[in-house]
Amino acid sequence: MLRLGYKASGEQFGPNQLLELAIRAEQCGFDSVFISDHFQGWRHTDGHAPFAMSWMGALGARTSRILMGTSVLSPTFRYPPAIVAQAFGTLGVLFPERIVLGVGTGEALNEVPALGIPWPEPKERTARFKEAVALIRQLWRQDRVSFQGQYYRTENATIYDKPRIPPPIYIAGGGPVMAKYAGQFGDGYICTSGKSRDLYEQTLLPNVAAGVQASQRKPEDVDMMIEVKVSFDTDKQRALEDTRNWAALALSEDEKRGTHDPMEMERLADQLPLERAAQRWIVSSDPDEHVEKIRWYVEMGLRHLVFHAPGPDQARFLELYSEQVLPRLRAAFG
Repeated sequence: MLRLGYKASGEQFGPNQLLELAIRAEQCGFDSVFISDHFQGWRHTDGHAPFAMSWMGALGARTSRILMGTSVLSPTFRYPPAIVAQAFGTLGVLFPERIVLGVGTGEALNEVPALGIPWPEPKERTARFKEAVALIRQLWRQDRVSFQGQYYRTENATIYDKPRIPPPIYIAGGGPVMAKYAGQFGDGYICTSGKSRDLYEQTLLPNVAAGVQASQRKPEDVDMMIEVKVSFDTDKQRALEDTRNWAALALSEDEKRGTHDPMEMERLADQLPLERAAQRWIVSSDPDEHVEKIRWYVEMGLRHLVFHAPGPDQARFLELYSEQVLPRLRAAFG
């Protein structure tokens, strides 16, 4: 089944405006809404960072159909895993089978300013993450959980309000280790578009498949989700200019390594030329071109497409994309 979603950019819009946009996404026929979870965003000037879990409760109360999730939240530092289990248990009770817990290993931009901690190396972050996911699942399945891990512990902990069917956990993975872990232990896999084709075809998706095989499940048991970065407008130059606000996504790992200050991230991003700022995005005024550039993601098996648009006029994007692109995608891929 093809799912078409909307990425609610909490870094770009305040909670009230973002809520109205997400409601509009449901009205326009999108199937899901995923909100970014940041303590601080990529930019300081006109930046935003609504609290994702509170915001999802408001969205659920104002909508009736869409799947809602985080893309992505880290259950390892700002949020202890037991609190994440409690929060998403409550959301799952309020909105049965409409909630997704999307998780990842975290970013220094969020955790360092909030907690004043040194940012751990990837090995520790991965170990914390795996332990946290195991604890969340145990808290959803059992009562009075006494968990003795390397990083997290509970003593006779009970999540009293939890849904009959626990929310699915989608795991973000941008490298081979986390991609395989997502395939083995996740209900869904999350990645982002705009990177080299070899990364998807030779590293990410083969490792997800290996994880699925190791879990003795079928490929269709894992929802394969990708955030597709699209800038679409009837005016192609406008679509190109809209990508400036998200130039930070074009920074290399070396360029942004160790940066946890939105003001510094903004400074680095503003130095990039427009052509480089746009390189992660499908920029076009032609809906058929969008379909063709999205095609290879779908044909690789990524069938839950969550569209992230960069421009300030998101209502315009929702109307244009729902009228001109979504019907073509559904006709092409079912």
